[in-house]
Amino acid sequence: MNIARRKLLAALAGATAWPLAARAQQAAMPVIGFLSGRSPFESAAVVSAFLQGLGETGYSESRNVIIEYRWAEGRYDRLPALAVELVRRQVAVIAAVGGPNSGQAAKAATTTIPIVFISGTDPVQEGLVASLNRPDGNATGVNPLLPAMEGKRLGLLREIIPNTALIAVLLDPASRDNFSRQLSDVQEAAREVGQQLLVLRASSEEEIEAAFATSAERRANGLLVAADPAMLSRRERLVGLAARYAIPAIYEVREYVTAGGLMSYGISLANAYRQAGVYVGRILKGEKPNDMPVLQPTKFDFVINLRTAKSLGLTIPPGPLSIADEVIE
Repeated sequence: MNIARRKLLAALAGATAWPLAARAQQAAMPVIGFLSGRSPFESAAVVSAFLQGLGETGYSESRNVIIEYRWAEGRYDRLPALAVELVRRQVAVIAAVGGPNSGQAAKAATTTIPIVFISGTDPVQEGLVASLNRPDGNATGVNPLLPAMEGKRLGLLREIIPNTALIAVLLDPASRDNFSRQLSDVQEAAREVGQQLLVLRASSEEEIEAAFATSAERRANGLLVAADPAMLSRRERLVGLAARYAIPAIYEVREYVTAGGLMSYGISLANAYRQAGVYVGRILKGEKPNDMPVLQPTKFDFVINLRTAKSLGLTIPPGPLSIADEVIE
């Protein structure tokens, strides 16, 4: 065999060995299942925050860990099947995010694979954990308390538009238990101050459009958009409709306000995802979910967009301005 032929065969052998080595290395990597009720096109910021938290524990996507993404895109009825897909994939841990339905779907799909959830409603009442300090099972996570803030948001909206006769509340009935608890909380808060509410239910684009039209017909003076991942996925649309109908609105997180919404009150969603990433990394390193307490926020941010207020012809009173954590001018 001449020298040229030997070099060619050696090169071909090397080219074949590299993909085999790469596949073997990939097969040895742990796999994370990322199950979300939201949509990928609008979740880049929170995915980046999740990866940041994962990186804090030494894991980097494609370098030493693989992530399998599954997105329900606001259709919560798809979550159970997506969770089963991840279980069949034999992932090492499931990050169940984008609303309480993701955690419930993951919990129903497996009792052995560790789960790290982000759930705004009470995870004990949902059956995800036995207690916040001692989860006692295969699940733990972050409880950002977003839906529990509806009463506080109603109060802030009333400060911006005092003596208003009617405030509309937009909720997503597809969120099941989340919807019922939010509705109960906001109705109780309204009763305490004698505020009349217009309850609007919407899950689709068409229903959201119709809800805004109804609020205008009924002459609602303000709007509370309840905390919900599907609503958050449609924040550009919601903010645009609020501008079109010239209705002051309050939302759950800052992302609405940076998109042009009037104001928000809630936690840093990015930080919640970062914390979830840290928990997933710690589980990959060998920690057990039942030894990891459910994390809850200690800080809530009130954000006001003065440009939007001006476009609505609103003057924000000194009181709310003085307590705002961030004012966008």
